[in-house]
Amino acid sequence: MNQVLHISASPRGPRSESLAIATTFLDTLREVSPGTTVTEWNLWDGTLPAFGPEAAAAKMAVFAGEQPDSPAWTAAVDAFHRFDAYDRYLFSVPMWNAGIPYILKQFIDVISQPGLIFGFDPAEGYRGLLRDKRAAVIYTSAVYGPGRGPAFGADFQAPYVEDWLRWAGIDDLRTVHFRPNLATADADTPRRLAHAQARDLAKGFLS
Repeated sequence: MNQVLHISASPRGPRSESLAIATTFLDTLREVSPGTTVTEWNLWDGTLPAFGPEAAAAKMAVFAGEQPDSPAWTAAVDAFHRFDAYDRYLFSVPMWNAGIPYILKQFIDVISQPGLIFGFDPAEGYRGLLRDKRAAVIYTSAVYGPGRGPAFGADFQAPYVEDWLRWAGIDDLRTVHFRPNLATADADTPRRLAHAQARDLAKGFLS
């Protein structure tokens, strides 16, 4: 049975453009593969642990070859295993201040641990440890858009997410971008295009 994890970084619920496109993607998946199980991980639901001083100390202990034993480290490892249990991911990512919502950065910081998502060699550097996984990412922004000029912002959203995924070992990436200008007279046309792209991506996502 196919299993997909949807990681939602938007707190806007039914008003969220990224969630609406994600819904189109997931509805299409269920149509083409009725046996598909979709699990939702709303990063705002309170289940994501903090990664503060105790967890950071445990991470550095791992780098030193030690085996940390702390509740904060256990929570981070459990969050990683919750993520790693899937091999197909959908991320819905709105742009915040040219980047990603802080809750998604927290998620990345919590699960990106040595020996779990990455290995490190002093001579060779990092290597991603995730294997045979695929991700689709839905990006939305209200002001930034390609070709609009610096007064409309910059994109530290997609490069950050995709660099992290590849760094972790997920090279099989598919993306949808919906970037209407708040001042545009016609957001419906690019919105329809984004939803159509999401449907097309979903049809081949599991194969």
